[in-house]
Amino acid sequence: MAAKKVAKVGIKKEKGFLYFVDKNGDVSCAQMARGNKKGGKPRKVAKVGIKKEAGFLYFIDKNGDISCAQMVRGGQKKRKSKRR
Repeated sequence: MAAKKVAKVGIKKEKGFLYFVDKNGDVSCAQMARGNKKGGKPRKVAKVGIKKEAGFLYFIDKNGDISCAQMVRGGQKKRKSKRR
């Protein structure tokens, strides 16, 4: 299933930062951890306030807008390994 656009925000992404939709439905970013350096505290970039639906993955697309895609559940079952 293809992703659908939820909200037009038009965020310009900075290199070295991780952009995400937070629990309030707003766009936040945090500095990415690299090597021994720890990541930074998240800061709010844009106040959007979208309502999240269960079973969907919300992300910032290449245009800087909020999009969502249905989560794929499935795959192979994990087997218990027999240790000797």
